[in-house]
Amino acid sequence: MQCFVRSAEAGSFSEAARRLGMTSAAVGKNVARLEAGLGVRLFQRSTRSLTLTEAGESFLHEVRDSLVSIQAAVDNLASAGGQPAGVLKVSMGTGFGRTYMVPLLAPFLAKYPAISPDWHFDNRQVDLIAQGFDAALGGGFELPPGVVARQLAPAHRVLLAAPDYFKGKKMPTSPTDLDALDGIFIRSPQTGRVRTWPLRNRANQQVPVTLRVRMTMSDPEAACEIAQMGLGIALVSMPNALPFMLNKSLIRVLPDWYVDGGSLSLYFAAQKLLPAKTRVFVDYVVEHFREHDLARRFSAF
Repeated sequence: MQCFVRSAEAGSFSEAARRLGMTSAAVGKNVARLEAGLGVRLFQRSTRSLTLTEAGESFLHEVRDSLVSIQAAVDNLASAGGQPAGVLKVSMGTGFGRTYMVPLLAPFLAKYPAISPDWHFDNRQVDLIAQGFDAALGGGFELPPGVVARQLAPAHRVLLAAPDYFKGKKMPTSPTDLDALDGIFIRSPQTGRVRTWPLRNRANQQVPVTLRVRMTMSDPEAACEIAQMGLGIALVSMPNALPFMLNKSLIRVLPDWYVDGGSLSLYFAAQKLLPAKTRVFVDYVVEHFREHDLARRFSAF
């Protein structure tokens, strides 16, 4: 059943096999056994494509949610000595994960030793359900069907520069002064484009970011490191900006202005019976954010 659902989501046996850690032949044989047992063809196969039949579409609609619940029940039943157990597959941004999540690993595993972390550090949004992730951390993601978000903190972005960048230059006092300065922009890993963000202030006035595009980067931590060299002004999220601001290698430009990127959230499957390993991870992260006041620290105000 799992081979069928993952093959339908992926559109190929080979991609489903990669996600399941199986061979393509094994996935194909499992789907063939399911079809034989049901007495119907679920897929139309060709050398180039794998598409669902009408019966396959109907069957997928009926079984997908049930499969998730069954997997959660199996995971919970298999927990070691009544403790949460199993592989915990989580996606998170590279810089954010290394700075804020990796330090949680030792105390988390001390409390839940039967959980085996499988953490993926990537700035791209993942398909939580289709790619088999238990959870993902990020901001500004579209919420797909079957996924819920637990808000952790605001996803604010701020303008940063090295103090030396303004030697021989006028420090901007309003957004209209930015058009004479160099910008270090972040390229979206999803679209490959530089997103046009509006700046806003406490009065909710909005103005465009008019920095000259001096360079673009795909990683916010790299943008901050380049800004340290005095090469321009970076627009990055507060979690990425905070370490550089604390060590005073970067300062905020126009501190009364920021970009509102929505919320930094923890994403996981929307199901009544959440696997114990996922439930305790969600609770642990939420409690950590509360104890360390990260929602306030990540705010641009």
